[in-house]
Amino acid sequence: MALLPSSILNRFGRLIAAALCVVLLSAAASLAAPKAPVKAPPKDAKCPVCGMFVAKYPSWGASIGYRDGSFAYFDGPKDLFSYYLNPRKYDPAKKPGDIVSIEVKDYYSLASIDARKAYFVSGSKVLGPMGKELVPFARQADAEGFRNDHQGRRVLRFPEVTLDLLKSLE
Repeated sequence: MALLPSSILNRFGRLIAAALCVVLLSAAASLAAPKAPVKAPPKDAKCPVCGMFVAKYPSWGASIGYRDGSFAYFDGPKDLFSYYLNPRKYDPAKKPGDIVSIEVKDYYSLASIDARKAYFVSGSKVLGPMGKELVPFARQADAEGFRNDHQGRRVLRFPEVTLDLLKSLE
């Protein structure tokens, strides 16, 4: 039986070791990486704030994704913020530090966008499933134009939304 020269074995061994490292690193990264948001809620998903079936309102749907792969689904941004700003009221087992995604739908494109980067118009004449709503946009220019066209009061960023503001929408 012919043996391979040691230089080929060394090269082959290094290739296998490198390939194994790549596989292990990508497996570790996928475990540590946040789960991608689910694009559509299950048909039986209910909003934990108001109890409405979320799938009936796909244009307004919002979600919070957790590290364990679970999601809370909402019929609109207003209920998402009610839950986010007072989590113990709705699900004491969930911790804010376990949140990996917060998604809302851009009003014009209906694309899922990161709520923490979105612009929200409050006080407009456009109503959501639960009445007065925070209308989300990916772009500030769209939010400003919508505010002007639909008698909105303010364009807000994620940290500017408070429980007091939500009460004013009731």
